[in-house]
Amino acid sequence: MIIAVDIGGTKCQVARAEDSGKIQESVRFATMDLAGTLAAIDEAVTSLSPDASPVFGISCGGPLDSARGIVQSPPNLPGWDNVPIVEHLVSRFGGTGYLMNDANAGALAEWQFGAGRGVQSMVFLTHGTGMGSGLILDGRLYEGASGDAGEVGHIRLAEAGPIGYGKNGSFEGFCSGAGIGRLAEERIPGFPHPTAKQVAELAEQGNPQALAVLAESGKWLGRALAILIDIINPEVIVLGSVYTRSGKFLEETMRAELAREALPSALRACRILPAQLGEQTGIVAAVAVATYRMGRRG
Repeated sequence: MIIAVDIGGTKCQVARAEDSGKIQESVRFATMDLAGTLAAIDEAVTSLSPDASPVFGISCGGPLDSARGIVQSPPNLPGWDNVPIVEHLVSRFGGTGYLMNDANAGALAEWQFGAGRGVQSMVFLTHGTGMGSGLILDGRLYEGASGDAGEVGHIRLAEAGPIGYGKNGSFEGFCSGAGIGRLAEERIPGFPHPTAKQVAELAEQGNPQALAVLAESGKWLGRALAILIDIINPEVIVLGSVYTRSGKFLEETMRAELAREALPSALRACRILPAQLGEQTGIVAAVAVATYRMGRRG
């Protein structure tokens, strides 16, 4: 039996799943302080009636020490300072447990159960508030020497530009939801602190400034994807929430930049797809952590 735990900054979800990954039942609740959230997780696990040897799959924003199962002060989880979440659950409920950052877990989810099913090489980009990434290479998750593989949001694309990941002009700065909001705040008068969703809504109404902001973000997205295509030569790149919502406003400039920058043969071999799992991504990602570590990949 799998018990999946998705820990987010505003909400959490716990689910019971079959070893195949099929979710049977789940519980959602708001994220509280550390003590309150741990108590709610324990209560949710108990309510799902785990067997004597559950396999816990846990997805959480980083930084983490995944090998030791420790959550290490994620910015969206105040007070979660070196929390041994795997030990906490296993000591109470038995079984085994595995912890993984949400970008790698999301990559596993889309690879096993979503847009990347059946491929051997895939890049997954969260394309949400930030720009996290997970890499599937030669049929396995590539985590790197220190567990930091796939931090593509840190790539600097230009010397000047919106700040993301602590860098001016980074991939995250130009293309994440937060970065699009910062671009819009600079370019659209009388629109303080906009979100990427609000920019997309304005673009739907034909607002030329919103359309220009998304076109610029699409250009930088294409440039970054060209780098990934040239280096990794993936079969598929799967893009998350911003692209699933606003892809039509990003597509033209993204494709033009890809045609300009990427190796033609590598570009022809790569499909660029929206993520398929939508609102279920978080909990399916936690399930995918367990199925992957168990050697069952959907």
